Amino acid sequence: HLCLSSHQFSLLLKNPDQPQNAKSLKVAIVGAPNAGKSTLTNQLLGRKLFAVSEKVHTTRSRAIGVLTEDDTQIILLDTPGLTTPIKAKRHHLEESLLVDPFESIKEADLVVVLVDMSDKWTRNKLDYEVLKCLALNPDIPAILVLNKVDLLKNKTLLLDITAQLTEGVVNGKKIRIRGAEKPLEKLAAKRHSRHAEEPQSESMKDGLSQEGQDKDRLKALKSHRGWPLFKDVFMLSSIDREDVETLTKYLFDGAKPGQWQYHSEVLTDQGPEEMCINTIREKLLQHLPKEVPYGMTQQIEIWKESEDGVLDISIKLYVKKDTHMKMVIGPGGHLITRITQEAESDLMKMFLREVRLKISAKLKK
Repeated sequence: HLCLSSHQFSLLLKNPDQPQNAKSLKVAIVGAPNAGKSTLTNQLLGRKLFAVSEKVHTTRSRAIGVLTEDDTQIILLDTPGLTTPIKAKRHHLEESLLVDPFESIKEADLVVVLVDMSDKWTRNKLDYEVLKCLALNPDIPAILVLNKVDLLKNKTLLLDITAQLTEGVVNGKKIRIRGAEKPLEKLAAKRHSRHAEEPQSESMKDGLSQEGQDKDRLKALKSHRGWPLFKDVFMLSSIDREDVETLTKYLFDGAKPGQWQYHSEVLTDQGPEEMCINTIREKLLQHLPKEVPYGMTQQIEIWKESEDGVLDISIKLYVKKDTHMKMVIGPGGHLITRITQEAESDLMKMFLREVRLKISAKLKK
């Protein structure tokens, strides 16, 4: 039985198994922090791979998901959260998190802008960093994905929000979506070709290539709530698999002839150790107050296959403050036990094998 880490690693080194008419599509998923980027990536991959959390910024290294079917490969670039320096200070985020997310977007063939419909603070306008990202890469087609629409009870509100986020224009056509639900269904059902003429308003076209005007354009963006150049709009319910399948089909249909970059068995370029640490970080973020997990570091002390075929993992968690130590242990050691059990169960699903996880915390000031 091959240990997953060496198996995955050897697959990453393997030359991709190119089919005859290979097609590929690189997709960058962007959104405000906590828009649900990792969750969507997991849904597209069909299994739980990335650190998913309620709090900001759990995906710290650029994790990539790879989806291969028949002759087509979709590469998901899970961009670092678009963080502004002010937000970074507030959350004491590591320097490494402030990687330029725009870099990975430049590689993309398609940008997916994700908006969480259940978050009433962020759903009415696109995050400025997201708008900036779209304005600086106007040649890359973008689609809007509204997530968790099932949690929005008022469907008329859904239509109003869609109108705001698209400035009333999708694929160059005005959308009439006031009042009735019918046009919305039409909008969701219409899948436009990616190769359709890109209608750009004159003002957008002028001066895009002149760097001097970049700043003016970015300044003008501040007053915008939406983006009028989306090719398409998708609505995803957090409970309906079919919605994700519709989006997946759209991605596969949009792939262009191009070499595969990964062997077809690769799902992610994260090593298993990194996946393990991300999973534990996700649990810490879920169960502890915001600032606490960011001050913690993890060290893998044991990673070996035991005689009974179980993957034994032992993690040392270094904590900087006494108060944080008390929090992470929890009354009667309950919290650290719960975090260990939840992470262990997730790792088993990820690695498709039995895992025994042990986490111990140590004060390191």
